[in-house]
Amino acid sequence: MNDQYLIEIPVLISPLDPVTQKTGPSKFVTESYSLEDYNGLFITPRMDAANFRHRMSQPGYFSDWHVAGDPTLIVTRTGTLRITLRDGYYQDFSAGDMFIAKDRLQPNETFDDQLHGHTAELIGDQPLLAVHIKLSS
Repeated sequence: MNDQYLIEIPVLISPLDPVTQKTGPSKFVTESYSLEDYNGLFITPRMDAANFRHRMSQPGYFSDWHVAGDPTLIVTRTGTLRITLRDGYYQDFSAGDMFIAKDRLQPNETFDDQLHGHTAELIGDQPLLAVHIKLSS
């Protein structure tokens, strides 16, 4: 493995409160993946995926607060998708960008509309085309 080459991907997570073990507000972190030299092509080791879907959203799309649930790699093809967190922080993802959404609740935990999740909003007048790849847990 060659640690000289890495790919970094924004990841949306739900951290656990260390005392209560309950889910806190969603936040972005960065995960790094090592790339291996395969005859000049630098690539990560294989990763499991469950399925994938194609997505389209029209201009004006806006979601309520929600969590991703199953970890999902989202690859933006066209348009700009804005993911906003409870504290007002947001990240925009445009054509060629990707991120992993894996914020979720603990088993038997109830969604708190004042605490959990993120929103998704299409910015601009171009439709969003994206690929959603469900990752294995």
